[in-house]
Amino acid sequence: MHASVGDEIIIAGHVVGEAKRVGLIVEVRGDDGSPPYRVRWDDSGRTTLLFPGYDAAIKPLTEVDTDEESAS
Repeated sequence: MHASVGDEIIIAGHVVGEAKRVGLIVEVRGDDGSPPYRVRWDDSGRTTLLFPGYDAAIKPLTEVDTDEESAS
């Protein structure tokens, strides 16, 4: 898994009906974009250090920008 500052990270819910978590990557601590990541979570505003698992997906900054422009 590789990410850059400004990318979104999305964690799938672990049980039926559980909402996914979305956060903004504010720091990449691994080499060449690898984990761990410092993430600011949308739902709580808290910032945590994350070692993502199999249930995580990265949405690159370019996709985030494109989605926001389309909504305008």
